Amino acid sequence: MLKPSENPPVIWPQETPLDDFAGLWWVAHTKSRNEKALAWQLLKKEISYFLPMSWKVSHSRGRTIRSLLPLFTGYLFFCGDENQRVEVLRTNRVANLIEVNDPAGLVGDLGPIEKLIRQGAELKPHKYIKMGQRCRVIAGALAGAEGVVSQTSRRTRLVLQVDMLGQATSVEVETDMIEIIE
Repeated sequence: MLKPSENPPVIWPQETPLDDFAGLWWVAHTKSRNEKALAWQLLKKEISYFLPMSWKVSHSRGRTIRSLLPLFTGYLFFCGDENQRVEVLRTNRVANLIEVNDPAGLVGDLGPIEKLIRQGAELKPHKYIKMGQRCRVIAGALAGAEGVVSQTSRRTRLVLQVDMLGQATSVEVETDMIEIIE
């Protein structure tokens, strides 16, 4: 377990906003548990990167353990030229590089996350659930109920259908209370 001071910076260069990074954007799909090590190597090579992380607190044998973990397990975002892309591949910590075809869209998606991290907000990883996906409630009074996810005015609802009648009803659910049915 790393001490807080042994973790790489979330963003490098630290004072530079993501939308000021120069070069092409790439997403490094890292080898298992290599996100931080790759970040340290990119920092040494002076390659701009963003590795959003959050604190996880767990308890084991009467001890409280705080770990800084990537929000998006297995991924690190970086920006650079072709030579820097090759340098990232040479680290032997990358399983795959994903080319970003819409850099403005990526920076638009990452911008609010960057802003919240800079403000010290407590972010947590969350399941990505799309509207229309079939899900099952995993806890609470509705445990086992299956339906389709619907969103109305920022609230997630689970639509429960009665196919025989061609009718449906919906209930508001917390996204951490449902799982996606594959």
